[in-house]
Amino acid sequence: MKLFKYPFWVLYRIWFYVLVTIPIVLLFPVLLLSISKESWYPFFFKLARLWAKFILSGMGFRCVFQKEQEPEQSKSYMFIANHTSMIDIMLMLVSVKNPFVFVGKKELAKIPLFGFFYKRTCILVDRSSAKSRQAVFIRAQKRLQSGLSICIFPEGGVPEPQIDLDEFKDGAFRLAIKHQIPIVPITFADNKKRFSYTFFSGGPGKIRVKIHKFLLTEGLTIEDTKTLNERARNIIFKQLKTFNK
Repeated sequence: MKLFKYPFWVLYRIWFYVLVTIPIVLLFPVLLLSISKESWYPFFFKLARLWAKFILSGMGFRCVFQKEQEPEQSKSYMFIANHTSMIDIMLMLVSVKNPFVFVGKKELAKIPLFGFFYKRTCILVDRSSAKSRQAVFIRAQKRLQSGLSICIFPEGGVPEPQIDLDEFKDGAFRLAIKHQIPIVPITFADNKKRFSYTFFSGGPGKIRVKIHKFLLTEGLTIEDTKTLNERARNIIFKQLKTFNK
């Protein structure tokens, strides 16, 4: 039976990249205009959310949300989530209405067409370079001062398939403490099942998202980074276990 699924999986993967590309090609002039000024980023963000919804719908994914708290439009936040799939970026865009900037690995900038906009709108980091990691703090500070939020996948990459949730890096939590902004933990339950980095896998279906109660950082100092890190990770880890029961 599994043998008959291989042609589907191949076509399904191809279809994903078709869906990623079509809106970018059709809207290229508008997208180019929207990134020509930093002050126009919120408009680019709205287009990115439409792009994400188009992809998720086209792949046959049905998003189901649970929200313990709703972000306020006038505030900045640090959004974090577990990272298991190529659709994590799209699902984060669909899950959050507040304009935010991704902090992501520089390798994604090499993807044709997508990478063109990725490197011009996101904060890229080379995790092997201390200088690059330091530059992230400077660029993130500038974005936060302009009223935007930040999104980081704190595992620092996609863990091995057998790992439910890797250890979190401290960067997101140091940034949040430094700027005294709330951390919004988000759990993605089904992305690994629906569209993991394993080529012959996945398929349409439900993808569940839980936006947890915010973790406040007012009054915290850098010495509280590790404790905050562990609190956030435990929230997401416990929710993953609940979803997987």
